[in-house]
Amino acid sequence: MVNIPNTVDEYLSLLPMEVKSSLEKLRKAIITAAPEAEEKISYRIPFYRLNGHLAAFVAHKKHNSFVTMSRKVIKSFKDQLKPYEISGTTIHFPHNKALPSSLVKEIIKARILENKRKSIKRINQKTNN
Repeated sequence: MVNIPNTVDEYLSLLPMEVKSSLEKLRKAIITAAPEAEEKISYRIPFYRLNGHLAAFVAHKKHNSFVTMSRKVIKSFKDQLKPYEISGTTIHFPHNKALPSSLVKEIIKARILENKRKSIKRINQKTNN
């Protein structure tokens, strides 16, 4: 039987130390940049919401992933992301090398702004209809 975590702490506790360490640093950077974001497990992975989907992260067998959920944000950080493999809206990085906290915080702040703009646009569309 596979352990299915109900919290991010449970998710992280199931990982080998090398994997867990870099993802704990990623988690801390996300929470620092978006302390009001909801943190939960969704689709069996750590997931953050703030005015919509914000970000997620995943431990894979051969790497970790930071899911930004935004092609626009990936594109706007393309120079800083050159050392990493990018797949759609996801940044892949080695287990033993955490993403720089400053980069994660900048990405999260960009995602917060993007989500706020989308939220305002939805509200304006509803009031105009």
